[in-house]
Amino acid sequence: MKLTHQNSTLIVDNQTVTFNHRLLLQQTDESPIVFLGHGEETVTMYRGNFDIDDQVDTRLALTIINAYQVADKLALEFGFQDVHYLTLELTIDDQGRLVMIPQQVAAHWNRIWLRLAATADEKVYGAGEQMSHFNLRGRHFPLWTSEPGIGRNKHTLTTFKADADHAGGDYYTTNYPEPTFVSTHKYYCHTTSYAYADFDFRHPDFHELQHWQVPTSWTFETAETYVGLIEQLTSLLGRQAPLPDWTNQGLVAGLQGGTPRIETLKRRFQDHHVALAGIWAQDWEGIRMTSFGKRLFWNWQFDDNLYPELPAQVKQWRQEGLRFLGYINPYVAVDSPMFAQTNPDYFAKNKRGEVYEVDFGEFNCGVVDFTNPYAFKWFKSVIKTNLIDAGFAGWMADFGEYLPTDVVLADGSDPMVMHNQWPMLWAKCNYDAIHEAGKEAEIVTFMRAGATGSQRYNPLLWAGDQSVNWSLDDGIASTIPAALSAGMTGNGLTHSDIGGYTSMYGNLRTKELFMRWGEMAAFTPFMRSHEGNRPAENFQVYDSGEALDHLAKFTHVFQRLTPYRQAVIKEVVAHGTPAQRPLFMHYEDDPESYSIQYEYLFGRDLLVAPVYQAEKLKWSVYLPDDDWVNLWTDESFRGGHHEVDAPLGQIPVFYRKQSSYTDLFKTLKQA
Repeated sequence: MKLTHQNSTLIVDNQTVTFNHRLLLQQTDESPIVFLGHGEETVTMYRGNFDIDDQVDTRLALTIINAYQVADKLALEFGFQDVHYLTLELTIDDQGRLVMIPQQVAAHWNRIWLRLAATADEKVYGAGEQMSHFNLRGRHFPLWTSEPGIGRNKHTLTTFKADADHAGGDYYTTNYPEPTFVSTHKYYCHTTSYAYADFDFRHPDFHELQHWQVPTSWTFETAETYVGLIEQLTSLLGRQAPLPDWTNQGLVAGLQGGTPRIETLKRRFQDHHVALAGIWAQDWEGIRMTSFGKRLFWNWQFDDNLYPELPAQVKQWRQEGLRFLGYINPYVAVDSPMFAQTNPDYFAKNKRGEVYEVDFGEFNCGVVDFTNPYAFKWFKSVIKTNLIDAGFAGWMADFGEYLPTDVVLADGSDPMVMHNQWPMLWAKCNYDAIHEAGKEAEIVTFMRAGATGSQRYNPLLWAGDQSVNWSLDDGIASTIPAALSAGMTGNGLTHSDIGGYTSMYGNLRTKELFMRWGEMAAFTPFMRSHEGNRPAENFQVYDSGEALDHLAKFTHVFQRLTPYRQAVIKEVVAHGTPAQRPLFMHYEDDPESYSIQYEYLFGRDLLVAPVYQAEKLKWSVYLPDDDWVNLWTDESFRGGHHEVDAPLGQIPVFYRKQSSYTDLFKTLKQA
């Protein structure tokens, strides 16, 4: 049987499904295509970290028992011992995409496994934001939004210590999972479902996609290039909006402690000629101290003691050319005035009908129930009144991944499904508030949590709470595969906290770490620093003249790079092509480029190889086959492995000799 539409061709027989010459489904005696099952999960949450166990009592291997065509649809019927259990309906939509729709005969099955044909040499990317591995092949990835955990590697002492506090992570834990991947067979697969999933890429002959709900559909599309494939994928998922022009002015400095302290530190930055675009004060609504360190007081009104007459001060900073950014999340502290003044029905409930209180680490909060349209509207009004009307130019829209699985929601929806959708609803709340205020061109928000649909609502991703160290899984290095994987699932604008955030179990930020992070940030879409969770114990850039001078240099590099960066961002907005790109995106015939996860192309013409180890004066880099020029030394290179000088202040960056921006790149070393 065969279907054609536009340039797409679907061929189905009794054993295989081929789409645009890609073998997607193949039934063999050893490997069925579909399994149906039933399971009962046990989910325990502790401060955003989840222990999940599944007891599967039934798993049926189904085989094709019938195939037929009706008009413009092909269908495969699957059964067990000739009893019909499931139909896969296959169509080609108006965009030439293959859409597979599963239809159960009986509705009591709550587990499904779909096997896609694979080859041993195939590589796979995406699945949201993955921080330990860019190529997903050889591992399985549970897709569940959560705290990533501290350390994120079960073989490290940091994670061992964090696990004792129920705070350790693993290679797959992430704020932003998504049931979407891109194959080196040049197709993407996207699942329409927010339920828990586990994508298993360990078998050489198939990928097994497990879902804890029969999905609405699976969608596939192919292209001849990766650039074209990502453009098609982002046409489906949505694309990010451009960043405001003021972000090109330099660093958004993460400062806190009140207006007088910020004024003092601002002058210190300016004395060292750091180019400042804005001030990000996460404690605008007050602070509380916990054993974790300095935390915020989640009452979304400015704190009179720290920031008296804040709207007037924001206006004054704006007159000086500095934007002010804040912080908000979708929870309200139960010991706050806002909580006491708010309709209890605006918060999610427990099974007794009381407000569900979530432990965020020595303080409890109510969860704004986004399934209640009145609660959604109320929280939009909080954002409009207390942030937008006060003159904020942006904010960190934090969290979104904490929705408990035993909560009772206003619309009666299943929290096991809503859990992964929650970050998208939180992003939409921010987006709607800004859109309704007519401030899209002026305000930027950044989020760490995400889900399918976040692409169109969240203009800027941030990599989350990295540890203030050099670890591969949770330090500076982890932000690179995070950006690359997020870009392969439609989030082409991302950045990270300069210097990291989490200081626990003896991890302390050093001056060198901050400086290396700052170098890298100059070659990303957005520069923003963070004091971290324990500011007093960790290195702060404003305490070192040398570090401030180094930071100043790279803020000026960032400024000078504006015409090129704006062109790169335009590609993200118009076509979905990520700003930070894997090498293979433009060098498809280079087999080694598919395994590089700690370098990236910034746009088409810059290759960035950040130094992510301490005390390194030289650095090994891999260059694809092209004519490259070292940004700092003007030395020419061809493709291959090279060792280059990399002292502080000379992050390995190379530009293509054929670039139309060569004259601009030559000026960067003068910054």
